[in-house]
Amino acid sequence: MATGVKELVAAAEREIETVTVAEALAEHGNPDVVFIDLRDIREIWREGKIPGAVHVPRGMLEFWLDSESPYYRSDIFARRARFIFYCNLGWRSALGTQAAQAMGLANACHIGGGFTRWAEQGGAVEPVEKR
Repeated sequence: MATGVKELVAAAEREIETVTVAEALAEHGNPDVVFIDLRDIREIWREGKIPGAVHVPRGMLEFWLDSESPYYRSDIFARRARFIFYCNLGWRSALGTQAAQAMGLANACHIGGGFTRWAEQGGAVEPVEKR
């Protein structure tokens, strides 16, 4: 029988650090912390993003992380920082955090409940204009 997405996410969450919104709020604004938004750009245009977050399309994460890739983004991932990943509900960010750690980005975690929980609990949201 095939493994479903819920099983994949649960397995990832057993291997990675999940932070609460309260913990993420406490780290927001720290210059040594980078928030990574893995959502689709259309979600970001529609819902906004966490102020200061860097948009990394989920489909490009592994390519932007790998220093041997022609798509490597040293401007983001060569920093010595703590990386807090998030998506809408925390599913893509759990899988993305797991992949990032497998690729050597040890100081990565994700927000449980994602952007939805962040916004519900009063986290700041900045609008992003469609380009």
